[in-house]
Amino acid sequence: MSQTVKLTPDTLKALHEVNPMLVSYNVEFAEVTGGTFWKAYTPGQIAGTEPFIVQPTADGIAAMYKDLMQVYPPIDLYNEKLRKLAKDLGPAWVRVSGTWATKTYYDFDGTTNGVVPEGYLNVLTKEQWIGVLDFVKAIGAKLMVSVSNCPGLHTAEEPWNPSEAEKLFGLSKEYGVPINGAEFTNEPNMMEETGFPKGYTAEHYRRDHDLFFSWLEENYPECIKIGPSTTGGDNISFGKGGGVEQLVGETVGCDDLVGGTKTKLDVFSYHYYNGVSDRLASVMPNAHWQPEEATSEAYLDTALNFCRTYRPFRDKYVPGGEMWVTESGDAGGGGDTWASTYLDVIRTLNELGGFASLTNGVIFHNTLASSDYGYLARQVFDPRPNYFAVLLWNRLMGTTAYDSGEPIREGAHVYVHSRKDGKEGKVYLVINNSRTETTTVELPKDAERYTLAGLDGNVRATVMTLNGNPLTLGEGYALPELKPVAQAAGTVELAPCTCTFFVL
Repeated sequence: MSQTVKLTPDTLKALHEVNPMLVSYNVEFAEVTGGTFWKAYTPGQIAGTEPFIVQPTADGIAAMYKDLMQVYPPIDLYNEKLRKLAKDLGPAWVRVSGTWATKTYYDFDGTTNGVVPEGYLNVLTKEQWIGVLDFVKAIGAKLMVSVSNCPGLHTAEEPWNPSEAEKLFGLSKEYGVPINGAEFTNEPNMMEETGFPKGYTAEHYRRDHDLFFSWLEENYPECIKIGPSTTGGDNISFGKGGGVEQLVGETVGCDDLVGGTKTKLDVFSYHYYNGVSDRLASVMPNAHWQPEEATSEAYLDTALNFCRTYRPFRDKYVPGGEMWVTESGDAGGGGDTWASTYLDVIRTLNELGGFASLTNGVIFHNTLASSDYGYLARQVFDPRPNYFAVLLWNRLMGTTAYDSGEPIREGAHVYVHSRKDGKEGKVYLVINNSRTETTTVELPKDAERYTLAGLDGNVRATVMTLNGNPLTLGEGYALPELKPVAQAAGTVELAPCTCTFFVL
């Protein structure tokens, strides 16, 4: 059934202020060091014309990974195109972390000659880390990390020690680009599966949580303490049913990780994915969504359900603090086949609008330029539809979030913010997620309209249009003009599967 939305900008109730760096992103540790990451989809799989098939094996998921991964060289963080496009997005937090971060050795004096020490998975060189620091400085970002906590550093019965962390923090401070925020580890609720020492338990984690953050307070007090960076558990289901415990062995909940710890956090963090990608669908079939479901109410509510679930934990452990989604994306496992197409823009903008209406914090999209969920295509750094979508969000949406007065329903996901340009007025985001019905919007006054859609009406297009004009880079990596069209007061029809900003 088609919906009608009435915009009432002069009578809206303000909800709260939102962090101006709401739109942030991850650079995986595996990108910095080089190494294995998710194998790229083919053009046919991205278009939906070629199936993605993984043959299950009796040897378990570890045996399957070899067919799902490929080796990539280190990312070139000095690349002119990458730096320009990252800077164009505006001020952001850059999180350099991931599962690989838990198992990386920092070889800043070159003693390993590239040989990974026993108990670690990767080696980070001084030159590679300086590349990260130069990148963060060049784009005017803030830097967030997590640190090593693996068998190479200590056993489960031995307390965590700062010998590796001090290398990372010390070099960063010495170089003049200090680390601004830190989580202890990435996704600790998966215990050994995330790289912790054999036999590691929640009790060991709580011990080491206090050791790390008390060390941080004493030596780098300006660094924000963030945690616990959990993913799943806590009655959260991925996809249409099932949790992360289907994929890994032992898992623990948020209370197990933080309850009883002595060193308090500044920011509460968790990870959100709508489910698992096509790559992992054969292992967790109930956690995988089909592309036909990617505009459904259940699918789009997943991000907001994560937020609603973790708010009480934030209130319990970091009362009054911000809540950060330190990894976010359409699907764990590198993204779905449609992650790099317009179809994921609907989820991305709905997540930003919904999260900002529920709480204040930062969302770290996974990733900036790696795998299929990256804002930019790996290695060549061409911007994908999601890049232009969040670029437009950053240019239009101010930091005051308002109650739209419109209940969320198919065809009418409505979010309202102040104007980013500081002028009096409001900016509405109206998402018509219906596949078949138009949505009618009643405008009380003249407005500027920005409507996003897939090229030629194709939701799986790799090119997005703004008011019918394709969004692609120009010469010298120049961004296309993000120009509105004038919209007179009255009624306007929004086509199915479109996202429209109205500036009033």
